[in-house]
Amino acid sequence: MKKSVDSVSTRTTESFEAFKQALETGHTADFLDKVTDGFHFFVPLPLEGWDHKQQGKERFEELVRFERSVFQMQLIPLVLIENADHGMVVFRSEGLLNGRSFSNELVIVFEFEGERIASFREYVGMPLKNYEAP
Repeated sequence: MKKSVDSVSTRTTESFEAFKQALETGHTADFLDKVTDGFHFFVPLPLEGWDHKQQGKERFEELVRFERSVFQMQLIPLVLIENADHGMVVFRSEGLLNGRSFSNELVIVFEFEGERIASFREYVGMPLKNYEAP
């Protein structure tokens, strides 16, 4: 019997839903309530300042503001996997990036400390050249 992403209630599902809400709406509080004090993340943006590990809640808020300034998106979870310390979600991102239609499949891997998010790392399915100014 196949389980849909919606039928699984886990740390990973809750973490992804909070991440999705932050990027789609700009409301970061639910996501940031789930992170540890030493929270860090990596997103593969081909831009100076974003091409290495990022640290802290404030930097995540900056990421959300930046992403929303260039990308009006909808995130659609496709596959969810979780073990004791990590959760992975394969998802599709669709919308307008710099005014052009955009669709891509991505993966986010959460690292957990207990029930809290210690970090996440995002992997992108195609080069993000569209982030460059038109």
